[in-house]
Amino acid sequence: MRPQSAICAAVTTITRTITVAAGVFAPGHVGELTRVVPFELVDAVLEETRARERRLRLLPSRVGVYFVLAMCLFPRPGYLGIWAKLTAALDGLGLVSPSAKALRELRRRIGIAPLKALFETLAGPLGQPCTPGARFGRYRTVAFDGCKSLKVPDSRRNRGWLGKMKASLGETGYPVIQLMTLVETGTRALIGAAFGTTATGELDWARQLMHLLDATMLVLMDRGFDAGDFLAEVAATKAQFLVRLNASRRPPVLRHLPDGSFLSLIGGVKVRIIEASVTVTCHDGTTYGGVYRFAATLLDHRAYPAQALIALYHERWEHEITYLALRHTLLQGRVLRSADPAGLEQEMWALLALYQALRTAITDAVATRAGHRPRPRQLPDRRRDCPGPAHRRPQHHRAGRRPRRRYRPRGPGEPPRPAPAPGLRPPGQIPAQPVEQAPRRQTPHQPADHHDHHPAPCREHADGNTPPRMRDNRQRTLTPRHCA
Repeated sequence: MRPQSAICAAVTTITRTITVAAGVFAPGHVGELTRVVPFELVDAVLEETRARERRLRLLPSRVGVYFVLAMCLFPRPGYLGIWAKLTAALDGLGLVSPSAKALRELRRRIGIAPLKALFETLAGPLGQPCTPGARFGRYRTVAFDGCKSLKVPDSRRNRGWLGKMKASLGETGYPVIQLMTLVETGTRALIGAAFGTTATGELDWARQLMHLLDATMLVLMDRGFDAGDFLAEVAATKAQFLVRLNASRRPPVLRHLPDGSFLSLIGGVKVRIIEASVTVTCHDGTTYGGVYRFAATLLDHRAYPAQALIALYHERWEHEITYLALRHTLLQGRVLRSADPAGLEQEMWALLALYQALRTAITDAVATRAGHRPRPRQLPDRRRDCPGPAHRRPQHHRAGRRPRRRYRPRGPGEPPRPAPAPGLRPPGQIPAQPVEQAPRRQTPHQPADHHDHHPAPCREHADGNTPPRMRDNRQRTLTPRHCA
């Protein structure tokens, strides 16, 4: 075969098809996420909030909504850089090239209401009854928690709205937004959100989301939410709860139960108190721990064993990973853009709507794989580090060192070989390596053939601060037999 023919046979032609709106509406899209946030939805929220343009402009309101979403999707570029990303695949359509001022005026024209309405439309639980890890028995597991690490520009108007938090050396460098969300722990989907100044306490922000609870939910809460009146309000929504109690609380004992828990009364609500001893073993062998106390409205100790509720409480940490995705994955740890309160509100609602659209796409994709959770955490694939015999890497020996001899079985009549030196292992004898496995959630009434993949429980300090998950990082030599 001629060289030219061989080159032609190795060339592949890829054709890309992009579906966009016609005319000036063409930049109104966010790539594959447009399936989750379609044109009809954006037009509907613009019509509902009366933010649609009164005359056809070169920058319509629909394009403005998608531009604000892209502004949160790409936190590093400026306005013109974001516009270039929106129109990168629309060559030849003769689109307008707006200035940064025109894009800023577009943001002001559409306002806050369309982005807030868009988030409220997208928000909600995503787990189906068959989604692994989304339920505990017949209850959907959700969690309340707040976040005070979203930094905003240090402008005069932002300081007048948010103020500054106190720090050890005076006050913080940037104002921060207090964010409170209700999250479905099984999929990390946002059910509701509220945000504002840190001068308002977390319980007051959580009360704004209380109307989203119903009788199908089991709420997981940290010890900052153990106030008696707040727990009474949660119980009034017919939702169940599992909350960690403050160490100073001494609830009365009404009746002891066979599993070691006891019935008590908090805020006029009959609860079941469960005590758990937590011990953390560090890599160097040192141990520390404490006693945690939980209150739950699931009073039946037979249907809901104490050990199952203790293991379930670790699911509350998924809420912290939700904030990790908002702060570091989407925002990449950067400060928000807007220097005024109106721009910050618009940017926050857009950020929350974008996050919910991404979680929807992730949940839909994982739902196509039977038995998988919407937050897969798998061990690293070590087969990439140790290829099998068919793809064995060549061994390069250093000068001055003898190459390693291959193992040869002892023949008949051959004297036995000397025992290996201490610390070495005869060839062919590979010890069993401990594999880190995630424990299954002890959910009652689970089908016998159901297999769930859960992360290892994240134990907490006695003072409430949660340490990072500790693993055995000792180096172990892997051979092709491990990868068979």
